[in-house]
Amino acid sequence: NARAGKGGGATRTRRGVARCAARTHKVTVLPGDGIGPEITEVALDVLKAVARKEDGLDFAFDSAHLGGAAIDATGVPCPDETLEKCRAGDAVLLSAIGGYKWDANPPELRPERGLLALRAGLDAFANLRPAVVLPQLVDASSLKKEVVSGTDIMVVRELVGGIYFGEPRGFGTNDAGDKTGFNTMVYSEPEVDRIARVAFDLAKKRSGKLCSVDKSNVLEVSQLWRARVDEVAKECGEGVELSHMYVDNAAMQLVRAPTQFDTILTGNIFGDILSDCASMLTGSIGMLPSASIGDKYPGVFEPVHGSAPDIAGEDKANPLAMVLSAAMMLRYALDEPAAAQRIEDAVNVTLDKGLRTGDLMSEGMTQVGCKAIGEALMAEIDAQE
Repeated sequence: NARAGKGGGATRTRRGVARCAARTHKVTVLPGDGIGPEITEVALDVLKAVARKEDGLDFAFDSAHLGGAAIDATGVPCPDETLEKCRAGDAVLLSAIGGYKWDANPPELRPERGLLALRAGLDAFANLRPAVVLPQLVDASSLKKEVVSGTDIMVVRELVGGIYFGEPRGFGTNDAGDKTGFNTMVYSEPEVDRIARVAFDLAKKRSGKLCSVDKSNVLEVSQLWRARVDEVAKECGEGVELSHMYVDNAAMQLVRAPTQFDTILTGNIFGDILSDCASMLTGSIGMLPSASIGDKYPGVFEPVHGSAPDIAGEDKANPLAMVLSAAMMLRYALDEPAAAQRIEDAVNVTLDKGLRTGDLMSEGMTQVGCKAIGEALMAEIDAQE
């Protein structure tokens, strides 16, 4: 089904079990660049439709700039005001950022720097990337149907440490006088421990299988990683089957037999590569939500895909990854599993009826635009009990 990873929320409630207490969730909305505002509009309409169906549920949305939109409005990719709004809410719903318009900017004024600053400012150290192969879209995968059918993987990637942030880094000259470039892959015990706890917690809510991926046959940093994951398993691994795998083998196994995996735990650079590899098992990056969460500030929920400036404003964008990011937000950040289920069910029924945006189009289906997909989703939610 279209759930953003099975199991999901801290609690599971059947639809129809009333939660009558009034609750208003403060959501900071970052519409971003390119197709971002279009798909954000669909996601917000869907959330409002769900709120009409769930007793006592309401949202207070507060928009802010990030990325290229922020550069144009304020001169910087992540204004202080945006970070303050994000910290003050219950969750952050982010669309996509970037575009050709800002490609010539100096590095510190690139839209992508805004995303890094947001994650760092919220101390969002855990990146959750589900890769679910939906039965309606299994033929869109580049792998054989019998290989990918039933794939439901959650990649838990450490997001604020490792080689992307390690010091020292830079350029130098070696003894032979040749120019060199260098980076440092470093993890501390607390950094490994906290991401491992997130992964064990998720694995318990899913099928109870956790595979930690490293390169401990070569790298000392991976030897520390593996030792700490084993230690954390003694503390909070009850009911979880833990295994370890080298990253090169993991990449191969993801393509050879992806259904062997459930929850994958790994560091920043390995997670960057493996989560993209896993995402393409699904056949369309336009279906994939993600989350970046920490333990101090609200989490950030966003689609995996980019801002697609080439189709911005043309009603061609696929809003489903954005909509499923909203469902993921409901399930993981706001403890509203019944509301999340409504959205995921609506996505499933809409796909069952053959509606497809251009990126998902196949023979016998009906091609529609971004707005029409949103209207179909709202109609399905309105028709639910």
